[in-house]
Amino acid sequence: MRTEDQVKRKLNELMMQHKNLRVTIAEENATAHPQLQRLEDMIALLEWVLHAPSGSYHNS
Repeated sequence: MRTEDQVKRKLNELMMQHKNLRVTIAEENATAHPQLQRLEDMIALLEWVLHAPSGSYHNS
């Protein structure tokens, strides 16, 4: 299991990669770029991990 600091470092690394990739590709191609989409998905997952809701996911 990763520590909170490790998750934060990885999140910052991915955000920098995302920012750099956005700069290098043309704006019209940004929305359809698969690597950019993958980075956004990974960033969203790590943000969720950092701000995970309390309690069980399966409780209704």
